[in-house]
Amino acid sequence: MSTKTIKNYLNCETGIMSWLTTLDHKRIGVMYLLFIAISFGLGGFFALALRMELLTPTQLYLTAKQYNQAFTLHGAVMVFLFIIPSIPAALGNFVLPLQLGAKDVAFPRLNLASFYVYVLGAAFAIFSLFNGAVDTGWTFYTPYSTQSDTSVISMTLAAFILGFSSILTGVNFIATIHKMRAPGMTWFRMPLFVWALYATAIIQILATPVVGITLLLLIFESTFGVGIFDPALGGDPILFQHFFWFYSHPAVYIMVLPAMGVMSELVTTFCKKNIFGYKLIAYSSLAIAIISFLVWGHHLFLSGQSSYANMIFSLLTFLVGIPSGIKVFNWVTTMYKGTIDLKTPFLYFLSFLFLFCIGGFTGMFLGALSVDVHLHDTYFVVAHFHYTMMGGVVMAFLGGLHYWWPKMFGKMYSEKWGRIAAAFVFVGFNWVFFTQFILGTKGMPRRYYNYLDQFQPLHAFSTMGTFVLGTGFIIMAVYLIHSLFKGEKAPANPWGGLTLEWVADTPPDHHNFHETPTVTTGPYDYEKAGY
Repeated sequence: MSTKTIKNYLNCETGIMSWLTTLDHKRIGVMYLLFIAISFGLGGFFALALRMELLTPTQLYLTAKQYNQAFTLHGAVMVFLFIIPSIPAALGNFVLPLQLGAKDVAFPRLNLASFYVYVLGAAFAIFSLFNGAVDTGWTFYTPYSTQSDTSVISMTLAAFILGFSSILTGVNFIATIHKMRAPGMTWFRMPLFVWALYATAIIQILATPVVGITLLLLIFESTFGVGIFDPALGGDPILFQHFFWFYSHPAVYIMVLPAMGVMSELVTTFCKKNIFGYKLIAYSSLAIAIISFLVWGHHLFLSGQSSYANMIFSLLTFLVGIPSGIKVFNWVTTMYKGTIDLKTPFLYFLSFLFLFCIGGFTGMFLGALSVDVHLHDTYFVVAHFHYTMMGGVVMAFLGGLHYWWPKMFGKMYSEKWGRIAAAFVFVGFNWVFFTQFILGTKGMPRRYYNYLDQFQPLHAFSTMGTFVLGTGFIIMAVYLIHSLFKGEKAPANPWGGLTLEWVADTPPDHHNFHETPTVTTGPYDYEKAGY
């Protein structure tokens, strides 16, 4: 039989409407991936605009208001449209049912609805971009956000709508994990990526309504002038900060936990070893989900809150580092005496390990009260955030994308160009953001439009790194798109993975499996598999 006649989820139906009305989790994951990639490109464009403006201490080509709009849009697009949905909505949607041995998610129609809610939220964000782009910062801090003449209402409404997409995805994942596992797949036979998505879904369901209500109150105050957050109307701006960060710090782990799940998959596959401390990694995901709700106050150390509250939040901030440290220790131990294969996905694992550790350690600096007083609102915070979010989440997303790309599309990309792009991304990222640690320790405040001449050499050096980083992403886009048309046909299991998605056809059948698989062993038993 010709390979052209083999039916899979990509060609079982044709026409644009077959995609727009699909209930197949794999097609929905691919559509998410497309929109997320577009959002990443848009957010990257605003980042480049910022760095170019900061080449000089005074105005280069943006006005002060345009600069504020650029960094607000960069933050809002990257956080709400890219990072939060990137791994769960795109990779998770595609991989989760396959790893569970299920034919689909528990609620396929709800899954499609979550995608269209995401598109609706993105549409409101794009509308805001062309309707007096918001200039408040992505955190929408009051009282400025209730007084600004920019499109605060439509942008916060976009974030409000996007929250529903996140909640629906979380509900679907929890139901799928509880009810759709293959025969024999007990809780402790689930892949660690599934455990990570499970912990993430708990945070999505419990934390997202808080920011939704907060943004709704902000819209209500802006529209009707009711005093909630604006002190001029009898409100309290610190209340907004408490509400916002009660969601937004758990949201950090909505981004990071799925990334950690991807890392657990990569380290076992490319080291050909059983994961060290499987149960500890699984439990640490749940521990992070729980503790993440208790640390929001470290964003308010300088807000005037009680010194006793500051001490408690500082202690809890150090505490949340323990389950993250468990994961890092177990990954490194898994690598010990492993048969390491330095393929492109594993290069992103190594990048994550190095960069995320720097992000985590510098988070300890900011969790220490005496140090945070000096580093608060400086470029040190910007660098820490990007080492955690981009050095962590984006590197993991790229690792997962390269890992599951052959399974998703049935084509292999160029390994040579994959390694070159990974090198550009790693070097460019450190070039841009490690420089900003130095800027922060020297006292350069974040979000400033003009700055003292003494900071110009470091700013210029940081900006030059963006071209190295951007080159890496351009190379990556070219060889991935090229692989769709000219790439070699991918084998069913190109990396030698042992989880159930590698049992399915490549690309998978419309119903995932010809027969429901039965699980008889753990997901990473490489010794039993003969490695």
